[in-house]
Amino acid sequence: MHILSALLAGLLFGIGLIVSGMTDPAKVTGFLDLAGNWDPSLAFVMGGAILVGWFAFRFAARRPRALLGGPMLLPQATRIDRRLLLGSLVFGAGWGLAGYCPGPALASLAVGGVKPLVFTLAMLAGMGIFELLERRAAARAA
Repeated sequence: MHILSALLAGLLFGIGLIVSGMTDPAKVTGFLDLAGNWDPSLAFVMGGAILVGWFAFRFAARRPRALLGGPMLLPQATRIDRRLLLGSLVFGAGWGLAGYCPGPALASLAVGGVKPLVFTLAMLAGMGIFELLERRAAARAA
């Protein structure tokens, strides 16, 4: 049941990204082009997502268990540290340069094309390198 609910949630998210046009890198670069032909539509999509997320997290925080019976695992970190800031900067720079972030890139794979494939492969390589470096740092600390 957990896999089916994850699949349905992912499909709903991906369809939402496609319908809202967020799989088009031109939408992202248009949103980031404040001095040129600015496209505010991404701000409305983000605002809608933040609003839904706010209510969902408020609902989830009051529950000891998830709807499917598993433990409620909500983020516990509240500190803004150097790693968070640097990671956010790298994420934002990649998003601005490529016009994709992970969700829209994966949804764009369904449509096809070389650009989302190259982005996804580079993203997976970066995740692998990060994991390797984290494991090495943990081994050195131990």
